[in-house]
Amino acid sequence: MQDFIQAIADEHIYLFDGAMGTMLYAKGVFINKCYDELNLRSPEIVLEVHKQYVRAGAEVLETNTYGANRVKLRTFGIEDDLRDINLRAVELARKAAGDSVYVAGAIGPLGIRIEPYGPTALEEAREFFREQATALRDGGVDLFILETMSNIAEIEQGLLAIREICTLPIIAQMTIGNDGLTIYGDTPRTIAERLDRAGADVIGLNCSVGPDVMLDAVEEISSVTAKKISCQPNAGLPREVGGRQMYMASPDYMAKYAKRLIHKGVKFLGGCCGTTPEHIKMMADAVRPLSPRRTLVIIERDAGGDKPAGVEPAALETRSNWGHKIAHGEFVTTIEIVPPKGPNPEAMIKSVQSIKDAGVNAVNVPDGPRAQNRMGAIAVAVLLQQRVGIETVLHYCCRDRNLLGMHSDLLGCSALGLRNMLLITGDPPKMGPYPDATAVFDIDAIGLTNMVSLMNRGLDLGGNPFGEGTKFTIGVGVNPGHLDLDYELRRLEWKVKAGAEYAITQPVFDVVVLEKFLKRIEQMRLPIVPGIWPLLSYRNAQFMNNEVPGVSVPDEVMERMRVASEKSKEHGMREGVTIARETLARVRGQVAGVQVSAPLGRVDLALQVFDGLVEKRVSA
Repeated sequence: MQDFIQAIADEHIYLFDGAMGTMLYAKGVFINKCYDELNLRSPEIVLEVHKQYVRAGAEVLETNTYGANRVKLRTFGIEDDLRDINLRAVELARKAAGDSVYVAGAIGPLGIRIEPYGPTALEEAREFFREQATALRDGGVDLFILETMSNIAEIEQGLLAIREICTLPIIAQMTIGNDGLTIYGDTPRTIAERLDRAGADVIGLNCSVGPDVMLDAVEEISSVTAKKISCQPNAGLPREVGGRQMYMASPDYMAKYAKRLIHKGVKFLGGCCGTTPEHIKMMADAVRPLSPRRTLVIIERDAGGDKPAGVEPAALETRSNWGHKIAHGEFVTTIEIVPPKGPNPEAMIKSVQSIKDAGVNAVNVPDGPRAQNRMGAIAVAVLLQQRVGIETVLHYCCRDRNLLGMHSDLLGCSALGLRNMLLITGDPPKMGPYPDATAVFDIDAIGLTNMVSLMNRGLDLGGNPFGEGTKFTIGVGVNPGHLDLDYELRRLEWKVKAGAEYAITQPVFDVVVLEKFLKRIEQMRLPIVPGIWPLLSYRNAQFMNNEVPGVSVPDEVMERMRVASEKSKEHGMREGVTIARETLARVRGQVAGVQVSAPLGRVDLALQVFDGLVEKRVSA
């Protein structure tokens, strides 16, 4: 496992655990007990909580030492046990963590007021922090996390104390109220600026409020610091139910906000009061499609250091007709079809024959789009190439296969003559009819692009040669209308570095958005094939705008579809085709090709978009 300082620098989103106190209380430990002392008195309970969080998907465990400083332990008369409590806490967390999960030494507030708000001197506060941090360091933590601090001056002393004894990474987290301010009136901007100057490696927020309030605060923090951001919200605000304080935010609610927080720039995500392993599991399922669990790195040189590893990849123009056209700057055309729901492919084959007869270059075969149950994309692609004689662009996603399975699949694809790939992360199962189905997501599209690049050079996952290289054309997906375009461009840049040779976009309805996107990526010199979707009706436009992630339909297009659809169903479809043709005409000279979707399997509508653009063939 890499050092945590490397984890801070990589592209992975890391998931912390959830609340320890909530879980201990649920196991029957009264709130008037010292939860930190349980490390010595009832270690099996603490260990089991840690294990539950690891099973749920946590990648960083916090030690059960939130209040294990001399000041707080003194109230229970056990301050002399401070070192043993902290050492044992690290031991328990490490036992649950194994070799694949980080252990963070948790340090909470002292519980006293320091100058100028109270009698405790800054140096005295620093010594309290130093004592606890030294024990945690000696126990062998991977990093420190200073959390739930309200006073910036106090957390600054914690930072100074840790820096005096070691160089381990420090996550510094403050807590805010519903007004977005600390109890001392400090804004998220002030928090970020001061913690940045104080030397925190990661800056963040935790406790007190739920994810909605933190979302706005994170946006403010990210505007003033380049440091990575952490966020561990409560499961909403507590309510009194039957005399008990209950946290009402469901695991599903926390999972939805997890994705929003990531898009705002959060790299380290977890839960605080009220969150449980169930919350963390749902958050892990939400985070996994956005972040690979590992990154494959292309091996640039062999052991001698003189030659590139593996074989020389085949020239793009020799791999397929699709690759030849892209390599020579010829405009490529493809239609995205919908694989059949049942085992009979005849209707699909008949419709694809019409696509070939119309002169379209290829058929785009999606891989379980929107996590729906349909015929497998590899089988569909082989059927179409063998029975229709048209090239396919095969979507291949990370959702359903582990690394070994993907490697085997891709070798099989190569043997079957499937050359053109669109490598995507894949829609999570929650979008489909079986939301409880599991997903794999060993890697995301970036890691998969790395893998296919290696295979084109005759190398397996470990960089070991397996002989002749595969001959895949490497395509990736991109969303020009992403809400956080900087994030999307960062991922696209990584895909290009990994070996992407062209990109196909999400359906584009706003040409201005596409043109701005093309301007932003000019330096990448990556051929872009925009997706175009002929809308069927105003209702279809509403669905695309509101329920398809990453797609936005402009108000002007929505209004045109509304007016046309009110006249009749046929008017609506004609208007959808007209809008699609206008889009294609406008972008024709700016892109490498176009992918037109066949909405609900309506290949005839997709072909109407191409009228006059492609030369029709006569079937043999």
